[in-house]
Amino acid sequence: MKFFIKFEKWLSGLGALISALFIIALVLLILTEIFSRTLFDKSTMIADEYSGYFYLASVFLGLGYTFSQKAHIRINILTARLSSGTQRYFDIFAGVVTFMVITFIFYRVILMTIDAYSFDILSEGVSETPIYLTQIPMVVGTLIFVVAIFAFIVRKVQNDS
Repeated sequence: MKFFIKFEKWLSGLGALISALFIIALVLLILTEIFSRTLFDKSTMIADEYSGYFYLASVFLGLGYTFSQKAHIRINILTARLSSGTQRYFDIFAGVVTFMVITFIFYRVILMTIDAYSFDILSEGVSETPIYLTQIPMVVGTLIFVVAIFAFIVRKVQNDS
């Protein structure tokens, strides 16, 4: 299991790195659009569309890392008053429920991406980008999130906070 925990940390870190690269690409795209409009009175025509895709990718690819760093919002009004042992069982229960929900979402995101590919769905923007390409980061990011949740459950069961 130690290998799995190390793998999860590496995978989450990789997701965070790629997420950061998408944020940088987003900023560069917006700056390009600003300079292009200001200096040349021309538009890239894709900045609005692709900035949305880059933002979506950065959010999904960062989910696992955010979870593994305990940076997701947690409402601990109930658990703060529990003993550490009871809190651990509560965390395991919450982790299992979260794992089931996010695994279902992962399954649905895969189906959505397969449908977009099968039906050759294109964006309505000027670029006519195949939508499945924009959904791949959702699949990868959700998978990383599922792995991070599973690693959380494993750590809690092993009592290795």
